[in-house]
Amino acid sequence: MKHNNIAIFVPHLGCPNMCSFCNQHSISGEETLPSAERVKQICEQAMREVSNRSNTEIAFFGGSFTAIERGYMLELLGAANEFVGKDGFKGIRISTRPDYIDEEVLALLRSFGVTAIELGAQSMVDKVLFANNRGHSAEDIMNASRLINENGFELGLQMMVGLYKSTIEYEYETMREIARLSPETVRIYPVAVLGGTRLGELYQKGDYTLYSFDEVVGICAEMLTFFEENGIRIIRMGLHASEIIESEMMGGFYHPAFKEIVESRIYRNNITEATNSHPSRDNYNIYVNSNCISKALGHKKSNVIYFNEKGISIKIKSDSKLKKYECKLEDGY
Repeated sequence: MKHNNIAIFVPHLGCPNMCSFCNQHSISGEETLPSAERVKQICEQAMREVSNRSNTEIAFFGGSFTAIERGYMLELLGAANEFVGKDGFKGIRISTRPDYIDEEVLALLRSFGVTAIELGAQSMVDKVLFANNRGHSAEDIMNASRLINENGFELGLQMMVGLYKSTIEYEYETMREIARLSPETVRIYPVAVLGGTRLGELYQKGDYTLYSFDEVVGICAEMLTFFEENGIRIIRMGLHASEIIESEMMGGFYHPAFKEIVESRIYRNNITEATNSHPSRDNYNIYVNSNCISKALGHKKSNVIYFNEKGISIKIKSDSKLKKYECKLEDGY
């Protein structure tokens, strides 16, 4: 059954510093802080509209939730907690910084019905964390993740691809280190360079060079495959669609269909491997799971075009027995 979130944004509140990439107003699209009463209104509306409440969480996103003023945090949690439990929602999901997690905070969160905690890790390389003014270390991420797992919460980790001072090697190091922390979920955010940020200044000066879009899609395709093979769910890849993001973006990798593009790249890679085993042919029928035909074709049929440019004609056909990303090839006629 599909998991749902009732998203409530607490924009940039609680963050002790401004990270290089952060323009939280743009990312969340929110201008005002939610009141306890507003939280109740959102939850009451969701109670009327959401049918699978047992698989739905009230989610506080957008800031560093456990770093906000304690009284305000308890007001928000108290308002949300009224809608958790019997006949209500599964629990509460929060996102926060790894250096604002300890045993006392976790006990408090548990008492208000928090079930899942997502940490903004972003990188597992100290050099990259320091260069982007994160204000914490990779060790802080590891310690917080351990505490969250030991205390029975669902652990989610968020990472970014393409940060200032990162390298392709550092991206994959972060991927592997995150997997070792045993999260249940991961969000992958390729960098979007926004106006009003330190990254934006560096980008304008030419001191910060981005990967190409093709490179970042390739990196994310390998990450998606790796995490899924290790039983870790990718619950988001790329920022949410937002007119504010598009209007304020100076560079980077925002695309409203980014995950679809990445999944299409996985199919392209697998089709390439299959066709390379029959190099004397130039016409193939490629069978994929019936639910994955559009991904195999590629965003705007990009995979068909890609192989055509290489002199290979492919037709994508359905085989419901095949697994996700699996391809079966037969010679075309």
